[in-house]
Amino acid sequence: MSRWNDSVTLRDHLSLYLVTDTGLCQPTPVAEVVAAAVAGGATMVQVRDKNASTKTLLQLLLAVAEAVGSTVPVLVDDRVDVFLAARVHGAQVAGVHVGQSDLPVQLVRSIVGPGAIVGLSAANASEIGTAHNLPAGTVDYLGVGAIHATATKADHPEPLGIEGFGALASGSSLPCVAIGGIGVSDVRPLRDARASGVAVVSAVCASADPEAAARELAGQWRS
Repeated sequence: MSRWNDSVTLRDHLSLYLVTDTGLCQPTPVAEVVAAAVAGGATMVQVRDKNASTKTLLQLLLAVAEAVGSTVPVLVDDRVDVFLAARVHGAQVAGVHVGQSDLPVQLVRSIVGPGAIVGLSAANASEIGTAHNLPAGTVDYLGVGAIHATATKADHPEPLGIEGFGALASGSSLPCVAIGGIGVSDVRPLRDARASGVAVVSAVCASADPEAAARELAGQWRS
């Protein structure tokens, strides 16, 4: 069983959750950006590239896992097959994050097993309620958003804002990670709104200094 799949340990790793964007990282390799961000305080990583081929995504996941997989949990977005392939390669990959239109999360859990981390996107009270009604242990955390409109996910749901996020998070028994256009100024208000963590993309991947950007975000969370 994965050493990350413990409720206390997992919550500790949700605070600064980096979601990768290959285009924003260029010309720096994604794995280098991730390593710098983890050095600055990123506590969890999701490898996301909607446009990559299966082979390219697997190579990307393997590179990120090699760089930081022994330090923080590394997940892959959507692709259960790529997660399994990385495990066959012996990579330290901790789990999968899926959306509402991906494989049903109960099926995902049955495929990846009890030791993997499984995250689920949720944008409203109905989706959060459905997640709560799943068998215990199906979902480890919820990615709730979008907080703000964001160019990194064109099909994001209607923005919640910090107040809207807080209303959803306060009624959730699952850890809620805020995502969607989050910047430094949002971190403290989201923490105060009962976020278990903040997921960032552009704030780190588009930065000229990912380590410094992550350090500033992590500092805001701790302060």
